[in-house]
Amino acid sequence: MKFANWKAVLALTLMGSSVLIYLTNYFIFKDINYMLRLFLAQLGFLPVSVLLVTIIINQLLSQHARRAKLAKLNMVIGAFFSDVGAELMKILAGWDLNREALRRQVSSLNRWSDQDFAQQAGIVTGYEADVEMAPQDLAALKDFLLQKRDFLLRLLENPNLLEHDSFSNLLLAVFHLTEELAHRPHLPGLSAADQEHLTADVRRTYILLLGEWLAYMQHLKKNYPYLLSLALRTNPFEPEASVEIK
Repeated sequence: MKFANWKAVLALTLMGSSVLIYLTNYFIFKDINYMLRLFLAQLGFLPVSVLLVTIIINQLLSQHARRAKLAKLNMVIGAFFSDVGAELMKILAGWDLNREALRRQVSSLNRWSDQDFAQQAGIVTGYEADVEMAPQDLAALKDFLLQKRDFLLRLLENPNLLEHDSFSNLLLAVFHLTEELAHRPHLPGLSAADQEHLTADVRRTYILLLGEWLAYMQHLKKNYPYLLSLALRTNPFEPEASVEIK
């Protein structure tokens, strides 16, 4: 209500100022014809002014605000991969029987162009992960995700992430997998149907994680090559990856 009143006061003030200026012009120059011609000329420019202000300038400001928000979101995404994502992908990649093909593809990631990233993102979207894990593997994954549950909840509470659909979908998939595992106290005794259900959840999380990891690597390559160097030295697809430069 206060905001509406503020707008009404502003509108009346501006209109009153315009009337006052026209009246001052009339009392000084006594030329009503000139004032009418000037008013019609300004009125004719009004649609162009609306076009410039509401469409072009507003679009430029929106793009700037979107880039600034995306930069902040990438900081949050970076925190996710540092605390959860990289280790989670390393775990899930270890269960992927086709991981060798992915390892060969991402080995030259530091030389990829934007077109290469777009092409690989399309491949990952349709990637058929052949995931195979034992009950004890799920128990270890459960322990890991439960340790990170509070961190995941804090990320889900971030309203800005709602505008990043793909990353929001990943967070929801990870949190769903965490809840599925948390509600099963005895993972070694799973039925075949339940094992298959959890395998589908793991596969979904793995595919979404791959897509976001590639997008984040592209962001690092374009803006922070020194962070890309560290990310590649801890590549989750390289079993013998080492942070130390040899």
